[in-house]
Amino acid sequence: MYFIKNRFFNNTGRRNSLVTGLRTITCIMVLIMAVSFFFAVLYLVRQERVKTITSEAERTLNSLEDGVLAELNRYKELSRLIMMDKGLVNYLYADIGEIDGGMKNRTRYSILNILNVTTMVDSVFAFRNDGQYVNSSHDIYTLDDSRMKDDEWLKTILERRGASVISVNCNGAIYRSNGYPIISIGRVINDISSQEKIGILFMNISTVCLDRKLDVLGGKNMIVMSEDGIVLSGDASLKGYIPTDGYSETINHEMIRDGVSNIMISYCLVPDTPLIIACVTEVGNGFVMFETVRVIIVLILIFALLVIIVSAFITKNVTNPVQVLTRAMEHNKETGRLETIDARIVDNEIGMLRDSYNAMVLRINELYEKNVNNEKAIRRAELRVLQEQIKPHFLYNSIETIGFMALDAGADRVHDALETMGSFYRNFLSKGDRQIPLSREVQIVKDYLSLQKLRYGDIIEDTYDIAPGTESFIVPKLILQPLVENSIYHGIRLKGEKGIIKISSFLDGDILHLKVKDTGVGMSPETIDSILSTKGQDVPDRNEDSFGLWGTIERVRIFCNDEDIVRITSEPGEFTTIEFLIKARKFIV
Repeated sequence: MYFIKNRFFNNTGRRNSLVTGLRTITCIMVLIMAVSFFFAVLYLVRQERVKTITSEAERTLNSLEDGVLAELNRYKELSRLIMMDKGLVNYLYADIGEIDGGMKNRTRYSILNILNVTTMVDSVFAFRNDGQYVNSSHDIYTLDDSRMKDDEWLKTILERRGASVISVNCNGAIYRSNGYPIISIGRVINDISSQEKIGILFMNISTVCLDRKLDVLGGKNMIVMSEDGIVLSGDASLKGYIPTDGYSETINHEMIRDGVSNIMISYCLVPDTPLIIACVTEVGNGFVMFETVRVIIVLILIFALLVIIVSAFITKNVTNPVQVLTRAMEHNKETGRLETIDARIVDNEIGMLRDSYNAMVLRINELYEKNVNNEKAIRRAELRVLQEQIKPHFLYNSIETIGFMALDAGADRVHDALETMGSFYRNFLSKGDRQIPLSREVQIVKDYLSLQKLRYGDIIEDTYDIAPGTESFIVPKLILQPLVENSIYHGIRLKGEKGIIKISSFLDGDILHLKVKDTGVGMSPETIDSILSTKGQDVPDRNEDSFGLWGTIERVRIFCNDEDIVRITSEPGEFTTIEFLIKARKFIV
């Protein structure tokens, strides 16, 4: 709070100028933009580098993948020639009693004749259905008999029905004794006629072929490994960067932090093989070249120049005129008067603001004067209504006393009349409220007519048609009783015969309609026009007969803030209807 107070107020307590604030904001904007430009360029350079090395890694892995697949396809074709070799087929078909060392050597030589075209085949194993096998190599191998007898071991090969299956170390069944891994191509050998299985062939390829492919591509920061983590070729130290699962044929890229540098791991699964190929590329933290710095500085200077130009324009056309308006408003506040601003300001939106302020001042003064006049009119009308009544508090206490005396004397009707009069004045007072619910206003009328019937007897009949739901709406106090009184004294009594007074209400949209209709002598059009044209300042003195009707209409006009709130219809000698149209508002307890 201390910073805010001292930032926007000087020592005299006055606000600092808008120009100072604008200059401060401008400097902050320039600084923010400079920093933003700098880091944006760093980000773009880094993203561009990541994009570049990603493309390079994908090209490298795609080339390595194509080379590995081409090499494997070549050996697959070679394995097809071997499985059709006559010497091998004779060995697989031979009875067990015919098999001796000589037959195995002949079979081995027959296979080696085919292998003379390549140097990368490490060995060829051919297994008969009875479990005996022949090996083309003199190297020492370890066979896992339990693995080879496992149905799961042969399941994948058998399901391919003669097609080749790539695995590492014959899927865990054959190992070189020196520990070097081999890539195995397995096939089922079927009888040509019956397609029945007569044996299984495994061609084991040296991983040297993979080393050659890596050497062609540079070989650095690349690795070829199996899905179960056996390193076949490349930099074995990269194994720790590669995930242990979740491999797919789509190239995946992962950014990791290695000490103080960032590196990207790119890896994928070679299709139809258990081989994972991967490469690691150092991303680095990136840097901005001198040309980039120069471009940033030029952009910042251009931006700063534009900000200064805009700031000067705003100062001349916005802040200075606003200061003129502010001083004029402060003068009004100090003098305590609402006066229009007579200041020379450019004819733009700020000039429109001055004109709007002046119009607002004029309107406020007008409304203030009107509100004062309305309040005076309300007080004058209420005073005249109260002057037509007797002193209510004294009368209410006196009525209670007389009522108890009448009840003691057995005068029940007198007691009931006094109770009705007490109810009338209790609702009439309404705790000083100016506004009451319609239900209470109707009760005042009922009590009033009950008292009048004691005087005039059966000459008056009253009916009520109050629409359900309208009883809770707010109306000004004592707007129906003066109309009913006017109906009796200036309508029904003058006619000299029994009359009917009907009180009704209904809701039309958000407008509450209140009607008082009597079957009295009616009104002439001239009288109606005279009543409707009378304004608050023209309300007649209280000694005139119909002052109550004029005063009531004026109070409703003030309550609704609308002149057009009353409808009067009449047929001379037949009836008169006075209707109020009041904006509907619910009474809140």
